[in-house]
Amino acid sequence: MAGHSKWSNIKRRKGAQDAKRAKIFTKLIKEITVAAREGGEDPDANARLRLAIQNAKGANMPKDTIERAIQKVGDADANTYIEPTYEGYGPHAAPIYIECATDNINRTVQNVRAIFSKNGGSLGTNGSLDFIFDRKGVFIMILPEDTIKDSLILKLIDAGAEEIEEDENTMHIICAMEAFGELNKMIENLGFETESAQLERIPNSYLALEDETVEAVIKLIDTLEDDDDVQKVYHNIDFTDSQMEKYSS
Repeated sequence: MAGHSKWSNIKRRKGAQDAKRAKIFTKLIKEITVAAREGGEDPDANARLRLAIQNAKGANMPKDTIERAIQKVGDADANTYIEPTYEGYGPHAAPIYIECATDNINRTVQNVRAIFSKNGGSLGTNGSLDFIFDRKGVFIMILPEDTIKDSLILKLIDAGAEEIEEDENTMHIICAMEAFGELNKMIENLGFETESAQLERIPNSYLALEDETVEAVIKLIDTLEDDDDVQKVYHNIDFTDSQMEKYSS
């Protein structure tokens, strides 16, 4: 069973995303387009596209919106995206890792650097946070009421699940990056739907902050997430229960 900090990170991010549904759709559309351009428009032959579509459906994106995002690849005027990452520190030296998708890297790095500077942080060098974040597969799986959980958990562990936590009608699962594909296929074969299934950067150490400091860090994170070029933002804040309640939406 996972510790409090790890799941607080994931739940806080999900809560914030739910509150920004339109912005999340924009990011999902970009991921679909990038995946289709990179590996082709057939999801059966393109694992990344298949996963992007799966996540879009989990966010309740309409089918025609998904199809339009894929069809953008054939548009000669469609933007071509690159996917840079940035690493930096927020107030109280809070580590922050950013994944982007952009058609203008100069604009993106200038925006990211400015956001850090205006919010009491600083942009670092790539690789400076490698010792803090591990690349892991993270699933949020929807559980029907009649699910036999003990049997399911054993199957998930056999397929590579390292940590599992139940939350109301969902199950949160973490696995090694190398086990992601096999575990995702097994979940599909068992007929379960996922709210999300993706590779994430999971902290291996955590930082506890006072309320005043955590508020400043969350402001920085929220401002980064609002930038159109930013796809995902990771941190290692160890939320208290009261902080979790306040900053999960």
